Amino acid sequence: MQGQQTAESDPRYHTTRIKGMLNDLINHVREDVGKVDDPKARVLFETTAEVLIGLRTAYDHYESGSGQAWR
Repeated sequence: MQGQQTAESDPRYHTTRIKGMLNDLINHVREDVGKVDDPKARVLFETTAEVLIGLRTAYDHYESGSGQAWR
């Protein structure tokens, strides 16, 4: 039980899980772009994917300690 508590207190445990969810959502909205005919919806979904990619990159930078904000 102690090992599990340690894992859950490690931020990387959570960042890894969140990045997985972000990847799933990025893939989902990218797939939806091809499923709709409305150009505005397509732009919205593509923009959503780009914003989520930026957020995922912020998580990568946090984990690696790189990036201006984490120094």
